[in-house]
Amino acid sequence: MTTNSIGRSIARVDAVGKVTGQTLYPGDLALPGMLHMKVLFARRPRARIKRLDVSRAQAAQGVVAVFTAKDVPVNEFGLIMFDAPVLASDTVRWIGEKVALVVAETEKQAARALDLIEVEYEDLPVVSDPREAMQPGAPQLHPDKGNNVLVRYRIRKGDVDEAFKHADVIVEGAYHTPFQEHAFLQPEAGLAYIDEEGRITVQVAGQWTHEDQEQIAHALGLPHDKIRVIYPAIGGAFGGREDMSVQIILALAAWKLRKPVKIIWSREESMLAHHKRHQMFFKARWGATKEGKLVAAEVEATADVGAYAYTSTKVLGNTTLMCTGPYEIPNVKVDTYAVYTNNVPAGAFRGFGGPQGLFEAELQMDKLAEKLGMDPVELRIRNLLHEGSLLSVGTPLPRGVSMPEVAVKAAEAAGWKHVGGRWQRPHALSSTQKSKRYGLGYACGFKNVGFSFGAPEQCTARIELRGTSEIEEAIVYHSGADCGQGAHTVLAQMAAEALELPIEKIKLVVSDTAYTANSGSASASRMTFMAGNSILGAAEVALKKWRDEERPAIGTYQYRPPKTTPYDPQTGKSEPNFAYGYVAEAAEVEVDIETGHVRLLRVWCADDVGTAVNPQLVQGQIEGAVVQAQGYAILENFVQQDGKVLTPYLSTYLIPTVLDVPQQVVSLIMEYPDPIGPFGARGMGEMPYLPMAPAVIAAVRDATGVWFDDFPLTPDRVLRELRKARKAP
Repeated sequence: MTTNSIGRSIARVDAVGKVTGQTLYPGDLALPGMLHMKVLFARRPRARIKRLDVSRAQAAQGVVAVFTAKDVPVNEFGLIMFDAPVLASDTVRWIGEKVALVVAETEKQAARALDLIEVEYEDLPVVSDPREAMQPGAPQLHPDKGNNVLVRYRIRKGDVDEAFKHADVIVEGAYHTPFQEHAFLQPEAGLAYIDEEGRITVQVAGQWTHEDQEQIAHALGLPHDKIRVIYPAIGGAFGGREDMSVQIILALAAWKLRKPVKIIWSREESMLAHHKRHQMFFKARWGATKEGKLVAAEVEATADVGAYAYTSTKVLGNTTLMCTGPYEIPNVKVDTYAVYTNNVPAGAFRGFGGPQGLFEAELQMDKLAEKLGMDPVELRIRNLLHEGSLLSVGTPLPRGVSMPEVAVKAAEAAGWKHVGGRWQRPHALSSTQKSKRYGLGYACGFKNVGFSFGAPEQCTARIELRGTSEIEEAIVYHSGADCGQGAHTVLAQMAAEALELPIEKIKLVVSDTAYTANSGSASASRMTFMAGNSILGAAEVALKKWRDEERPAIGTYQYRPPKTTPYDPQTGKSEPNFAYGYVAEAAEVEVDIETGHVRLLRVWCADDVGTAVNPQLVQGQIEGAVVQAQGYAILENFVQQDGKVLTPYLSTYLIPTVLDVPQQVVSLIMEYPDPIGPFGARGMGEMPYLPMAPAVIAAVRDATGVWFDDFPLTPDRVLRELRKARKAP
């Protein structure tokens, strides 16, 4: 029996509830007698707490409790390392540092009581530029760590100095990639209470239920089984819900008070108090022969960690690998640094260090092509990674490399022609309006699927088959988070296919630590790949028991992919990832040289997804990634000055609206099965995001003749650079 669930654009399993409003998000939850929490944030980038007096707040009308650092049993948290306090005790290191919690009968009462808390601060010197933070004499933000450098990586492959002597062209560049706010639809919110089993239960939007459980248990000094985490519907995530926001403080209050406690952050609180995409600074020097073969690449990158580590060590690891692009380069020297500052902490965001590294790499390729008088697609295709290629870290890519095919597909779709053995771009677009200029740009990239550099990686699924003579129902227990990407729909499709059942017989129990085993996070483009393999294994075990006439037949399976290894400290040599996704994009833009406005008109995105489990969901991911990356490249300008956020609202931090969406996004879904992917599927949620910014920058260069080595391309920045170019001799 074949169900043909794979490859079908079936309706999302959560569609009806979401469009009718029946589905509850964390902010919709309520319980009888629940209390409300508000947080006192430091709102200063660096200071010593000299005095903290909460007595007036405790005595205020409706206030049930005020919590400070002394109320937290183990006052620390952190996804990679425990370097951040749950509540500040003596020092604040960023404006979003939590200082105290007020719990009251109503939200208004809690908010009023915040104003009654007295805090005397001694302001300390602020460091807000990671390059300055590395200098001798800079203020030390974590004195116990010795200096402000959280981590550094290096790659040494071949002999870069000797190779540059034989390069016919050398291009040097300095680049800056900005912060970015996740701007998910629902701000941080949640409800915590004690359940019928006596467990502290936290209902919140996150990306990894079991990691949330572990972090809460650690901070409260309790066993894991005393903590239960449930994810209701999640209002977007994009990496912004990987680290702790309200999880621990909700659990603390519910535990201490033995009553339900709810919190909803305002948009301003959300923008001040959750992490952002890392800003990074690059210096690059690349060389090639006159035939267009890369001979050497030298890159230095400095990432702004902000006040605490969050996931910066892993983000920087990705940047280190991606900053030489999807190219086979015989000689490579890379030095990267993640550096503490008093800015808002930086952490996971779609692409996870890849967009920053690829921006530098792709602009270097465009500039080399220009210097060589060669088409930018031609130069790329001559150097792309292929089956058997060695990465910059000296080891081959896993099998299933489709980078050349993907690169060609995007180029051809956008109008490039292969003529006389060379690639040629289409003729420049023209305009009847004197102020309008049009351009076409191209970029490509690749990124890991799954955790990297030796991080433990696994995913567990359980399937229960019920019925008598035939299977009447299959219950799939899986903790994987659906952050809006349709993951739960894909889980159901893969289970139906593995069990050879119609999808109507699949029931999902998801994202509840009381019933589901650890699946890892909804990040690193891993959920389809990892969950699919775990479901295949669980289905096989359950079906064997069913054939042996066990009723119900229960199969549990933990999938572990091939091992990865960390960077060698001296050479960087490693086996960094077990699977990759490959992507290429072309972008067409309109530039108004009188106003500085840049409009993204059309995008062609070729994305190898291995197997499109649900083609419509894949198309949605491509279109969503393109628009989100469009915001990164053109519009979104998160401004911090001396550690203070100057754009704390969606009226000052602008994200794309429906009026900004490109006129056309052509989703070129390619299917070269991954050898170890479930049904051949690769992860793809991040891939369409990766090349967008450099493709847009290249298109603006094509339109105006001006390079932009930083972004976003806001009108004032575009006009400033255009005027400089006009004045240049």
